[in-house]
Amino acid sequence: MTGSGTESSTRGVVLDAAAGLLREVGADGLTTRAVARAAGVQAPTLYRLFGDKDGLVDALAEHVMATYVGAKTRVSEEGSDPVAGLRGAWEAHVEFGLANPELYALLGRRRPGGPPSPATSAGIDVLRSRVRRIAAAGRLRVTVERAVTMVHAAGHGTVLALLEMPASDRDPGLAAAMYEAVADAVLTSAPAVGDTTPRAVALTLEAVLGELDGLSPAERALMGEWLTRVTAAR
Repeated sequence: MTGSGTESSTRGVVLDAAAGLLREVGADGLTTRAVARAAGVQAPTLYRLFGDKDGLVDALAEHVMATYVGAKTRVSEEGSDPVAGLRGAWEAHVEFGLANPELYALLGRRRPGGPPSPATSAGIDVLRSRVRRIAAAGRLRVTVERAVTMVHAAGHGTVLALLEMPASDRDPGLAAAMYEAVADAVLTSAPAVGDTTPRAVALTLEAVLGELDGLSPAERALMGEWLTRVTAAR
């Protein structure tokens, strides 16, 4: 086996051990010493592979998410309803958080104002892509970034609120009710003819500006500035 193959194998063993430790003893017990002992490696190996504990947690989050998502049936959304896709992503996010409470809580322990974990950043990037599809379909009531922030904040808050409750006391309809509340705030209705108000059109054009042909970079930047003024107006 090559050196890189050995390192990859060791990395997998460490992450599996960390995931098991997290389930068994919780976030407070996830120390580098405990992980190294559970994986049967020396502590310097962990620092070489992951840098520090934050690096280990980031890699663990990606590992657990990949394992979790891989166990689910995944259907391509190409050509599907982008609004339905957003609802599905919301449900998957809540389901993941409730299925992995210790990991979810651990990811939320970042220093306020500090950078989000790579797993969180990747999730937000996927959410932004979904919201842009909705904007391009003429279904967005607010700017893309406002919608992304609102959906992310509401989804994260919903998971944390549910995790604070004993499983037996959780309101089974809370997640759906929260989705409907945020959806009403960021999405337009779905009439037979799309919303043709100037602001709605500007929101749609802003979402697809990067795909427009026939514009120079300077012209595209200027149009972007104009559209931002229109969409920001109240």
